Amino acid sequence: MRVFVTGAAGFVGSRLVARLRARGDAVEATDRELDVTRPDAVGAALAGFRPDAVAHLAALSFVPDSWSAPEAAFRVNFLGGRSVLDAAAAAAPAARVLLVGSGAVYGSAAPGTPPFDESAPLRPASPYAWSKAAADRLGALRAARGLDVVRARPFNHTGPGRPDAFVESSFARQLAELEAGRGDGRVAVGNLDAVRDFLDVDDVVDAYLRLLDPTTPAGVYNVASGRGRPIRAVLDGLLALTSQRPAIREDPARWRPADAGVGDASRLREVTGWQPRIAFEDTLSRLLDHWRKQVAAG
Repeated sequence: MRVFVTGAAGFVGSRLVARLRARGDAVEATDRELDVTRPDAVGAALAGFRPDAVAHLAALSFVPDSWSAPEAAFRVNFLGGRSVLDAAAAAAPAARVLLVGSGAVYGSAAPGTPPFDESAPLRPASPYAWSKAAADRLGALRAARGLDVVRARPFNHTGPGRPDAFVESSFARQLAELEAGRGDGRVAVGNLDAVRDFLDVDDVVDAYLRLLDPTTPAGVYNVASGRGRPIRAVLDGLLALTSQRPAIREDPARWRPADAGVGDASRLREVTGWQPRIAFEDTLSRLLDHWRKQVAAG
């Protein structure tokens, strides 16, 4: 299969490209050199490569940044998605298009609320989530016009290489620095009572590979574990992997009201047979080891 990938140098994209190439697919891997907000540029790239599938991962993905730069989030996440959909319709109308969105489109709920399935209303609560929800709805409209679009709604995913702007990676980096004798003996945290649905990044890539398969019915699919974990449990899991016993410092800049975002991936499991394979404890161990190496390398 010939697969065109945007966001190919990113945390998830780089892994997807590696998996595609390992199984023998021809891959056109594009990242910042392709401005996904320009339909003409995307169209020319697709016409030159003639893909059987398009995996659109390019995005601005850190929610707090979308509050300070909502225009950039809208431009990249919505207009970029529109460019890819329009270019695919014009230059590769038979291609499967994997439009990667976010579980954030559902908004959040009180801890203990049942997981969101694909029928839940979209209630985005940040510029990031609004931009992803708008691209998601546009993908549905393009699918109704005949384009082979699969919309993925992944929930939180992590692993080695996850930027430390994200909570679990920030914890791992801080602990690795304490192990190396740096820092002040404390770990800065936000609201540890917030609940999130975490997956290993490699399990998410496995889901994307299944969704790129043209035999998988088009539509919308959550990519989630179905299990809510308080952020406190994530920190405790990392602490169990180190001898460090830091003081916990609540950072007002990181604090948000406690809420929950958990997904139900029953449809993905029933249609494709996908399910998470990697234990979360193993994911945390690999994440912490990654930061130990980064800190040691300076």
